[in-house]
Amino acid sequence: MSARRAALVALAATLAACGGGDAETETPPAAGPATAAPNTLSPEEQAAGWRLLFDGATLSGWRGYGREDVPGSWVVVDGAMTHQAEGGNMDGGDILTTEEFADFELVFDFKVGPSGNSGVFYRAREADGKGLWQVAPEYQVLDDPAYPASEDWAPETHRTGENYDLQAADQRVVHPMGEWNSGRILVQGNHVEHWLNGGMTAAYELYSPEWEALVSKSKFAEEEFYARAPAGSIGLQDHGTPVWYRNMKIRPMAAGS
Repeated sequence: MSARRAALVALAATLAACGGGDAETETPPAAGPATAAPNTLSPEEQAAGWRLLFDGATLSGWRGYGREDVPGSWVVVDGAMTHQAEGGNMDGGDILTTEEFADFELVFDFKVGPSGNSGVFYRAREADGKGLWQVAPEYQVLDDPAYPASEDWAPETHRTGENYDLQAADQRVVHPMGEWNSGRILVQGNHVEHWLNGGMTAAYELYSPEWEALVSKSKFAEEEFYARAPAGSIGLQDHGTPVWYRNMKIRPMAAGS
């Protein structure tokens, strides 16, 4: 072998060792076991006590707030609970689970359409003459950029994942309008947490002095039934704009667990 050819061979070997050329790279290992398909439970979830609140095909287990049927604006489309209204015209189409829960962990996926505005409520119990928003705490669901700050509007405490009208999140990761987000609500006794796409956006203790002070400065100051029920339904808000929910799963917990 000539000295020139030997040098070329050595150079090629060096490049291959450094990852140059078309050398194959090792495929990284999978991140973990595959998650369950939308609107289904994995064997692990079933064993842990998780239950579906939405089966992906019907609205069984749901009814309208203050009524026994489901408002016509809520339908199932492509495996998602879909609210079809547009233009902000609310017709009393909030919906509730027929079952009530006290302590639980709730997870759900959601996305909003243009100017989308909705919310997930918990421990909701109807009161005569009161709407859903007046009786239960709310996990805000919103097309945030469609509602920018202005002279007469401060969006803090009204953004996606926040404890509506009470607490602003320090940090949030929000996927834009038209993309799925993942929410989580944990309620254990008086302790409540909101999570959005893996990050906590709110934590509070019901009926603590700090919580009572927040309520006294909010739109709920005069609402005698707001967040007072020890157990109640999960609720979804009709705010007259398009919104989608899927993968709604709940894990009821015994008191004090």
